[in-house]
Amino acid sequence: MSTVSDHEVRPPLTLNDFERVRRVRIDEPEAVAAALAARERRPLVQGDRRLFIIAADHPGRGALEVRGDVMAMADRYELLQRLTTALRRPGVDGVLGTPDIIDDLAVLGALEGKIAVGSMNRGGLRGAAFEMDDRFTGYDIESLHRARLDFAKLLLRINLADKGTVRTLEAGALAVSQAAAARMPIMIEPFMSEWADGKVRNVLTPDAVVTSIAVASALGSSSAYTWLKLPVVDEMERVMASTTLPTLLLGGDPGGSPDETYAAWANALTLPGVHGLVVGRTLLYPPDDDVAASVDAAARLVHP
Repeated sequence: MSTVSDHEVRPPLTLNDFERVRRVRIDEPEAVAAALAARERRPLVQGDRRLFIIAADHPGRGALEVRGDVMAMADRYELLQRLTTALRRPGVDGVLGTPDIIDDLAVLGALEGKIAVGSMNRGGLRGAAFEMDDRFTGYDIESLHRARLDFAKLLLRINLADKGTVRTLEAGALAVSQAAAARMPIMIEPFMSEWADGKVRNVLTPDAVVTSIAVASALGSSSAYTWLKLPVVDEMERVMASTTLPTLLLGGDPGGSPDETYAAWANALTLPGVHGLVVGRTLLYPPDDDVAASVDAAARLVHP
């Protein structure tokens, strides 16, 4: 059979799959580490040197909303079903998640031959008074290494009017230094942020993104293993001219028409230094609920 057919004929997750996850968690918790240790790994970059990663670390920060539905990502079984559907599509290189998500997927066998990216700081809970103090409450470099994951990821929101930012900067610098020492690629997702009506808002102007890149690029004792995860904004040519670091595009919060979103991604993917996409809710919870079709459309942009 062709690769596409192999992906299409595999059935969705069943009640037995979910029962296996529950049984492992109560009777054989050591099987989680065993599944991670035994999983088939692949080189980080290969072929066209591009990556298409599905993101699922939003729930760990209390961000469950999709298109106005505040509990859209609350059903873990539905999320796992959507994730495994996405990971089985041709052209999907891997997944980004918190330890609970990665552990579930490992037990389900969904990480075989995929890039596994571990999310590190989820302490800046959405809507919290302490949101800018984005402490590292997920993976650290040692646990990523122990779990045999392939890539680290940290969120770096820089709010010049909030003292909580400095703790995140310090922790981020340490993580970058440790990643370089361990020779583990680390993906920084930087934003210039501000408080607006009691909520944290990321500033998505070209100047703000360029400034965030400058700060993120200088973190740690070495940038040799540092990647960037950047939003698609106006003047992306100027934005990408501000860094030599390999960059993946951030899919962003779902909104607007899918055609406009895909067109913006397609244009940005042509720029030097851009090596793919990291997209979560936009593809996992599309307006028409067809996860496979949404993922396939994005995959064709990354791996034409």
